[in-house]
Amino acid sequence: MEYLSELLPIIIYVLLIILIILLIVICIKVIKSLNKADKILDDVDKKVHAFDGVFEVFETVSNKFSILGDKIIGFISSGFEKIFSKKKKKEEIESEED
Repeated sequence: MEYLSELLPIIIYVLLIILIILLIVICIKVIKSLNKADKILDDVDKKVHAFDGVFEVFETVSNKFSILGDKIIGFISSGFEKIFSKKKKKEEIESEED
């Protein structure tokens, strides 16, 4: 029994030392993995920013087409409005004359 009381703390200390060493190794590997992930994210970020100019051109062109389309639709709708308002005025004048 006395032998176990001396051996058990030694075994526990050895296991704790092994556990601490394993945790240190795992932490080092996690830190290396995070550094690699950070480098990859930085690279992706640089590549995405390289496309910002292209996307800005597309946005500008689409806005110009949208403005042009709105003006054309406004011109056509005002033309139809003038035509229909003239017909209504003619009908009102004819109905007043009868």
